[in-house]
Amino acid sequence: MNLPAAVLILTALLAVTVGVGVFLRWQQNRPRHLDPSEVVEPERLGADTLGERATLLQFSTEMCSRCPGVHRTLDAIAGSYDGVLHLDVDLTHRPDIAKHFHVLQTPTTLILDRDGVVQTRFGGTPSRTAVELELARITTEDARV
Repeated sequence: MNLPAAVLILTALLAVTVGVGVFLRWQQNRPRHLDPSEVVEPERLGADTLGERATLLQFSTEMCSRCPGVHRTLDAIAGSYDGVLHLDVDLTHRPDIAKHFHVLQTPTTLILDRDGVVQTRFGGTPSRTAVELELARITTEDARV
C-alpha cells in the first residue's frame, strides 16, 4: 500500500470516528420521551413519596464527576416549582436499579409525572433550560387532565 492511500484511509476513519462521536454527544443531552408503561414506586428507590406535581429522579454514582453539578441544578429547579421533588439515587451499591432502568451512564435523569410515570429521560448532563421545558410540559399536561 502506498503512502497517499494509507493517509486517505486514516483520514476517512478519523472523520467517521469524529462524526459518530459528535452525533452520540448530541443525542446524549437531548430529552427522550418515553412510552408511559411503568409507574415508579418510591419505596424501591428508598424514598417515602414522589412529588405532588412531578419528580426529578437522578441516578448517580460515587465516582461520577458531573453528578454533583447536576444535583445542584436539579435541586434548584425543584426548589423553584411547587410540588416538584428531586430524588438522587446512588447506584454504586444498587446494580439492580441500574439494570431495571437501563442506566448505562451517570448522571441519568428521569422526569416523572405526579403518578410516578416516566415521561422524559436525559442521559448525561441535561441543560437547565431543557429540564425546565420538560417540567413545564409535564405539569401543564397534568393540569389539563
